[in-house]
Amino acid sequence: MTKKTKDTIEEKKKTKATQQNKKQKEKSTHLSAEQAGKAGPAGSAKTKKAKKPADSTVGADKIAKKKIAELNDKYLRLAAEYDNYRRRTLKERMELTKTAGEDILVNILPVMDDFERALGSIDQAKEIGAVKEGIQLIYNKFADFLKQRGVKEIEAKEKEFDTDLHEAITKIPAPDKKLKGKVIDVIEKGYYLNEKVIRFSKVVIGE
Repeated sequence: MTKKTKDTIEEKKKTKATQQNKKQKEKSTHLSAEQAGKAGPAGSAKTKKAKKPADSTVGADKIAKKKIAELNDKYLRLAAEYDNYRRRTLKERMELTKTAGEDILVNILPVMDDFERALGSIDQAKEIGAVKEGIQLIYNKFADFLKQRGVKEIEAKEKEFDTDLHEAITKIPAPDKKLKGKVIDVIEKGYYLNEKVIRFSKVVIGE
């Protein structure tokens, strides 16, 4: 075998090896592309899945902030309404306190007028009986006014002494055995207002 023939055979072997290497590279490249294509959708899906928790968190934050804003607005409105109510009721209470006795005073004024007329006619009166009669009329008128308002006298004379109704001023010997421990005299009358004692009777007790 000549040297030329040997060189030719060697070149053919090298060419064949080069072609095989090229085919193997192409095959490897093709497989890598296929694997990348398969992995691509899965990877994007994972990315989307990873993004979902972040999106849901942002949405929850927006809802929470909106709810907080609504509650804050509601609280401010209620606070303003309560403040207005408090001021209004305070004003009404002050006005009521100022005019609480208006009805009583209006009805007492006619009695005051009667007293003024009686005082004006005393000096010119020729008979004491007429003066007494006029004063008695004024007294009866005022007593009727008190009854209409629920004011009633506490009966005390010759009644058993009662600390819930009477206030003892002093004690004296009873003129009769039956009057021991009872009210002998009334120094100052006591009164009820609709069954409630508004003034105790000041009395003298027998012993």
